[in-house]
Amino acid sequence: MSKDSTALADKDIQAYRLPRTAVPSKYEISLTPDLAKFTFAGSEIIHLDIKESVTEITLNAIEIDIQKATVLSSSGKELAGKISLDEKLERATFRFDEAIPKGKAKLSIEFTGILNDKLHGFYRSTYKDEKGNEKVLATTQFEAADARRAFPCFDEPDFKAIFAVTLIVDEKLTAISNAAVTSENKVGNGKKAVTFADTVIMSTYLVAFIVGEFIGTKEVMAGNVPIRVWAVPGKEHLSIFSLDIAKFSVNYFANYYGIPYPGTKMDLIAIPDFAFGAMENLGAITFRETALLVDEKTASHAEMERIADVVAHEIAHMWFGDLVTMKWWNGIWLNEAFATFAEMRAVDAWKPNWKRWDSFGVSRSSAFGVDGLRSTRPIEYPVLSPQDANGMFDVLTYEKGASVLRMLEQYLGAEAFQKGVSLYLNKHQFDNAETTDLWDGIEESCKQPVRQIMDSWIFQQGFPVISASVDAAGTKLKLSQERFFYLKDASNKQLFQVPIMLRAQTDKGAFSKKFILSDKETEIELPGKLEWVVINEGGHGFYRVAYSDQLMSALTSNLKADSPVRLQPIERFNLVNDTWALTLAGHIPVKQYLKMANMFKDENDKNVWAILIGSLGYLNKVIGDDARPKLESFSRELLSTIVKKLGFEPKSGEDELTKQLRGMAIGAIGTIGADKEIQKQALEWYGKYQQNRQAVDPNVVPALVSILAYTGDEKRYEEFFNEFKNAKTPQDEQRYLFALIAFQNKALLLKTLEKTLGTEIKSQNAPYLVQSAMGNVVGRGAAWEFVKTNWTKILERFPDNAIPRMVEGVTSLVSADWAKDTRKFFTDHPVKQGGKTIDQHLEKQDIAVAFKDRIDKTIAADLS
Repeated sequence: MSKDSTALADKDIQAYRLPRTAVPSKYEISLTPDLAKFTFAGSEIIHLDIKESVTEITLNAIEIDIQKATVLSSSGKELAGKISLDEKLERATFRFDEAIPKGKAKLSIEFTGILNDKLHGFYRSTYKDEKGNEKVLATTQFEAADARRAFPCFDEPDFKAIFAVTLIVDEKLTAISNAAVTSENKVGNGKKAVTFADTVIMSTYLVAFIVGEFIGTKEVMAGNVPIRVWAVPGKEHLSIFSLDIAKFSVNYFANYYGIPYPGTKMDLIAIPDFAFGAMENLGAITFRETALLVDEKTASHAEMERIADVVAHEIAHMWFGDLVTMKWWNGIWLNEAFATFAEMRAVDAWKPNWKRWDSFGVSRSSAFGVDGLRSTRPIEYPVLSPQDANGMFDVLTYEKGASVLRMLEQYLGAEAFQKGVSLYLNKHQFDNAETTDLWDGIEESCKQPVRQIMDSWIFQQGFPVISASVDAAGTKLKLSQERFFYLKDASNKQLFQVPIMLRAQTDKGAFSKKFILSDKETEIELPGKLEWVVINEGGHGFYRVAYSDQLMSALTSNLKADSPVRLQPIERFNLVNDTWALTLAGHIPVKQYLKMANMFKDENDKNVWAILIGSLGYLNKVIGDDARPKLESFSRELLSTIVKKLGFEPKSGEDELTKQLRGMAIGAIGTIGADKEIQKQALEWYGKYQQNRQAVDPNVVPALVSILAYTGDEKRYEEFFNEFKNAKTPQDEQRYLFALIAFQNKALLLKTLEKTLGTEIKSQNAPYLVQSAMGNVVGRGAAWEFVKTNWTKILERFPDNAIPRMVEGVTSLVSADWAKDTRKFFTDHPVKQGGKTIDQHLEKQDIAVAFKDRIDKTIAADLS
């Protein structure tokens, strides 16, 4: 970005920033929610530092009715304010007849608001108790800029302050906020006032209020930090697993960061209606139930792994995001990227046998999928309004951001990286910082040009593909870089600072090298004639590798465990994943990829199979019906060896990844492969599961459910719907709910879609069901027509932040006519929080259409 454009961006940003003439230091907030009327009343005193004499004070407020505002100045005079609201900028301005002098002041405000049903601000969540009675609770979700919906405030991340909260609630209810309870006093009319200790200095988006019927676990201590999990009655027994990872994470991060936990207690609260996975409110972390509560006896490994990841992620934020916070929303990527990186570190340390860094390769591939688009964005870019920040909660922020941090850590060394992070946090604790502050800390610890390296990854969009070849003599390795695109852009000349780590074997022995590739190309002198080489050793680099035919042959001919190459699982994953990406981009014929895939029939790693099965699923959505029997046959042939080897029952001594692979392979061969024998066995095993939920390995159950849905009729549909409605755990509820979309019957699919607009399916889940319906090959056209017909109802009912994710379903509408129709529809119906995300979905659709056009005439023969 040029200096002129930077200045323009700064100027535009200032239009959305509050004046700095009044700065808050403390809020004293009292709120009285009414769960019957879905309203709340509030009052607050904001302690201010008046930086210069003013006659007006402006702060943020929206969907709040402000009845009164007065200010008590340092002179001791109280002034009444005239209230004006700006709905567009979400501001309230109080004007006073006399100037407020420089110095300390107290702004007192009285207001009322609504407990909305949009899953943001101060909102209501509903659930049914064990007797079927509907219950209501109140909770908050303030990130990015929704604290202003609960109380008038300076709702920007660098306006950090202390918060003293009192909640006046029904005596039978539990009230939770960021700090510990200091007193509970009855105040009459069946109410009690719950007063909390002052918080540490923090940003408004981290404030939390939760009120309802909750049952908490006994406290578990992590050092001197008490930890509890809270859930609605009847689900409190599902919290043991989360407590374990929470305790470990608090201790792990206190040691890793070199700073004690910044709060006084930690509550983890499961909310029945929640738009995100979780929210890092300091000391009062809120979660979607599926991300916190689990029955370890019946949950699959993937379901427990997700909970461990999310809990560790949010606890990592207590330091990285809460203790040290970005100055403005353009820096939100660093909060989320580092928490994603840190969650992997913590869970890997907690359960080394889970091999989380290997599995992270699958997550990283989703970022590759977006960052290879023309419509991608840099990890960090100018954010004008706080609402624009909502478009940054995507795979580029989380997975790409975490990937480049991991790449940097592995290149510099884990110890130097960790020391730099600790320096950064210690220097900026209880304050705000920018991306460059982190690079400064790491540079200080490792004495390397970190900023120069990272600027090319953070402020440039995209990533490179490294082409590797060897000269005729075999003694010189040639590497070159160019930006990777799925749809070619020959005009692009970007270069990256690429941390290359490679290992090789020559006739003179082993060879390894680590360096920064900053030029277009380079040559490496080898100590002897090259036999094989692995670029991106360890698999941590955020780039793809295109090997020459000669180098690729040397690798793929040595895939067995006892081969000289001995590729690590993540390196095998990258080999397949990069080859598949190059196939989609038109660099490699699909026949060549399929030939390579067949070389992995004896593969034992779950993550390698994830990309192989993913590519089969992609082919399934782009090919015509006439070629589908060929794909089914190819899939059965590819998967039969591993399915036969693993069977349906776990074996003694198996690791967790093998258990996961069993379920994955069975599910794929029974659906994409349409294997009749496997479908028959799935029916038999599901019968055993119905009789005894402990009779089937939990990792196989999702495969059984998906196969039975795939082959199921209306009777099975009604059975699964009842299982969803009467589920005993959040995981069972999700499993059966999303199985409803897998039925290969258009009428049943439409039945489910209609339910997304009613009350039987929560609005937090409905958008993702619609997205999945558009991925159902049999019913995708009907699902798209449903979206267009019911667009107004969808906007009214579904959370705003979930609409762009729902729209991702159009990537499965693979035809030129569908592509034209979707583009016109979203031109006529722009998505409120769509940002670049909608453009990315549409480009992915174009890529699928282009791929289909390339392979249509030959795919049946290629699959043979």
